[in-house]
Amino acid sequence: MSEKKRSTVILRDEMIFTGYDNGYTVPLDAKKEAGGHDAGISPMSLLLTSLGGCTAMDVISILRKKKQDVTAFEVQVEGVRADEHPKVWTEIWVKFILTGHNIDQKAVDRAIELSRDKYCGAAATLRHTATIHYTSEIIEADDAEA
Repeated sequence: MSEKKRSTVILRDEMIFTGYDNGYTVPLDAKKEAGGHDAGISPMSLLLTSLGGCTAMDVISILRKKKQDVTAFEVQVEGVRADEHPKVWTEIWVKFILTGHNIDQKAVDRAIELSRDKYCGAAATLRHTATIHYTSEIIEADDAEA
């Protein structure tokens, strides 16, 4: 049977909420023009963060199995939303920035492909409304970082 998960979101003040999941908290709020105070991440922005985290965990795990010497790793996610409600994400760009020693571009491309097409549930969910573009950049680490 599939695992059942539960998250709880509790109103704190005006549009400020706290999200709870597995003992962790996430501050949530709306933009000022929507009655919020920008005191937390917006729920829709959290979807982009979730995509970044989901694919980052897949890719770094695959690259470690491939014995790639990654010393720093960052995933940047940007998106555009529809103008009309429900204002879904329609276009998303995911950029992987890897620093390390002799990282193989083919290994990176394959890790991204596996995350995109097989493992990342966030990408599988978001691709129903958004076109997701993936790019990567490899930076050779300085000898001092070794």
